[in-house]
Amino acid sequence: MRRHRGDDTEEDVPVDHFQAVADRVELEALRAEFTDAGMTHDYDRFASLFTRDGAWRIPHAGIEFVGRETIRAGIERAQARWEFFVQTVHPGALRIDGDTATGRVFVVEFGRLHDGASHANHALYHDRYRRSPDGWKFVERVYEVRYVDSTPLPGSPPRPAGSLVDP
Repeated sequence: MRRHRGDDTEEDVPVDHFQAVADRVELEALRAEFTDAGMTHDYDRFASLFTRDGAWRIPHAGIEFVGRETIRAGIERAQARWEFFVQTVHPGALRIDGDTATGRVFVVEFGRLHDGASHANHALYHDRYRRSPDGWKFVERVYEVRYVDSTPLPGSPPRPAGSLVDP
């Protein structure tokens, strides 16, 4: 493949360069799908983001889900506990080595459980990925909390239009 350098000359671009770019785009999409599937309660899609023997671990809470069926049941159970939950992520490091990769994602989230407990966390996801016939998948996702604030959140989920608002 050839590309213009910008000075009216062309140079050869190795095909593996384009594969590396495509891999990075696909891995970033996978990480975004994880957050989106969790936030939209699409549990089947959430579980499908992992390899069949993939693992999702939350060590500080003593939680470990291994295998797609267990991951799907775990995310559904976890989401059912929240009155509301908001998560945003920022992509961190990503290292690709052939058909495997490792990376980190920086997480900020907050929410309130149905029992009234509130949480605001700053955390990292430590990830391992593997290329599969269906594209890149999580082999392991480990959640490491770096900061937690359990101060009660004063806000609430938005009320439907036209509903009464507390004075």
